[in-house]
Amino acid sequence: MTSGLWELVLQGVWVTIQLLVLSALLATAVSFVAGVARTHRLWIVRFLAGFYTEVFRGTSALVMIFWVFFVLPPAFGWQLVPLWAGTLALGLTFGAYGSEIVRGALAAVDPAQREGGIALSFTPWQRMKLILLPQAVPEMIPPFSNLLVELLKGTALVSIMGMGDLAFSAHLVRLALQESAEIYTYVLLIYFVIAFLLTRLMRGLERKLKAGVGKAPAREPDVELKRPETTNVGGAV
Repeated sequence: MTSGLWELVLQGVWVTIQLLVLSALLATAVSFVAGVARTHRLWIVRFLAGFYTEVFRGTSALVMIFWVFFVLPPAFGWQLVPLWAGTLALGLTFGAYGSEIVRGALAAVDPAQREGGIALSFTPWQRMKLILLPQAVPEMIPPFSNLLVELLKGTALVSIMGMGDLAFSAHLVRLALQESAEIYTYVLLIYFVIAFLLTRLMRGLERKLKAGVGKAPAREPDVELKRPETTNVGGAV
């Protein structure tokens, strides 16, 4: 490929990274809000959070991008730029999946921890902040890592809006070169490298968060058992 085509691909990588970061931030915020709301004591809060989760989890991300970019403008009289439309659609869609991760991690905390917070007269917010979240967040990291990689691959869907992400740039290069194998092999490698770096980053974050949660019990020193010596009471034979 020529330097101009490589520049086009690199611009697509930069757009993909921007979209990934923005939509991941939105999805994380939505995940915690909806996930915590699903454990709320008021049924109306649990219902609204569950309704959002089921709607966005049960619809296609591709159709959601179409809806945000093509349906909202005529309905409300304003137009989102492709970057923000993609961020909104992907963030809300993957936030619905993330909310189940948050809810499941909170539910997995030992009930005795909640009871201890109640016994100490902690408010629900104090129990959530000081007891539940510090124990639940480290357990969320592995599934969130998988979800982040899925979000990275989902960013390719925004190419339908003509957004110059990595997938759209690869399509333009393919049209220019009339060659699919070379350019899409490079694109596969680029997605793999980004995903690999993301998983390593999340593993480091997981180790850091788990370091202060608890320690394994200290191993007791090995005690050598010796057979007691017996005396020959009756004398030597």
